[in-house]
Amino acid sequence: MSDKSGSLYVIRHGRTEWNLIKKLQGQTDIPLDDEGIRMARKAHDLYMDVNFDRCFCSPLIRARQTAQLLLEGRDIPIEYDDRLKEINFGEYEGLEYMNLPEGHPVRSAFFDPAGYTPSGGGETITDVMGRTRDFLNEKVYPLLAKGCDVLVVGHGLMNSTIILNALKLPVSKLWDEGIENCVLKKLI
Repeated sequence: MSDKSGSLYVIRHGRTEWNLIKKLQGQTDIPLDDEGIRMARKAHDLYMDVNFDRCFCSPLIRARQTAQLLLEGRDIPIEYDDRLKEINFGEYEGLEYMNLPEGHPVRSAFFDPAGYTPSGGGETITDVMGRTRDFLNEKVYPLLAKGCDVLVVGHGLMNSTIILNALKLPVSKLWDEGIENCVLKKLI
């Protein structure tokens, strides 16, 4: 057993075409665009000296591509976990959220996350909090206790729930940290 605790890092995938045009991606499997690939390659160079013993990643292609580019040339295993998928926005996926009228239900996911009510097969933010809490308890915290440095490659809202769980913050603080594409955040 190590004398030190490990560190937990999160990073959001690189840009996609849907990020650019402000469409809700959710669990729709959209790849990185050229700029997103460039961002992931830049992150590779920028974070080359940050130690990661393990990487957990969303199985969605934009996160997988980012993890592979970020860790290229490093002997770091990548484990994919469905609990790291972005929130399922159900029937709202594909909507251009910046053009939604005031009062549209999906707007509350961004302006009143505690009050967000999904529609058409979507998840609540509390649902995502539960799956990321289970993931942290099962996979991450035991590794941190052994002194391992852990990287999670995921998505804006999902990564925000990891932050809330790790720092024991309420859902109302969901967007306080601001999750930019390909910017590494150290949580623990």
